Amino acid sequence: MKRESRTKKQRGFTLIELVVVIAILAILAAFALPRFAQLSEQAHQSSIRATAGALAAGVALAKTQWVSNGFTTAQTNIVGFGNDNVDVNDEGWPTSVASDDTSATMTATKCQEVWLGVLQSNAPTVAASGTPDYLVSIDAGDCVFTYQPDGQGSDITYDADTGEIITNIN
Repeated sequence: MKRESRTKKQRGFTLIELVVVIAILAILAAFALPRFAQLSEQAHQSSIRATAGALAAGVALAKTQWVSNGFTTAQTNIVGFGNDNVDVNDEGWPTSVASDDTSATMTATKCQEVWLGVLQSNAPTVAASGTPDYLVSIDAGDCVFTYQPDGQGSDITYDADTGEIITNIN
């Protein structure tokens, strides 16, 4: 008596099964890829907003220290803020650090000093040329810090006359 085996061993996937899996993956990718691209853009925007907030907080803290020290005129090296080396104008807004210049007429060098002086450690890199995180320039007497990593031209503007920080996100 011979015994016949009716069970067959599968040797792989059928072509139809592979096509269905590829189609499902393609549909998922069509929905997921735009979302991931948008997340990168949102991360850049959040980074700019966070940096602008830190800059605004640092500027406000420098003025607060100037007021609490009892000053009403321009001062160099405000004691009690940061490394005790931030200089402020007649209104108490930061104008420089190493330059010991209290005039509200800003230069790219003074803008860099204010950036590093009020943001202190772990500040994003800033320079007037090259490939820093923020490229500094002067526009109508204000410091303009243009965000470089995304190439969109978003910027943070600091007005040393009023202490105002403006964020422009493109």
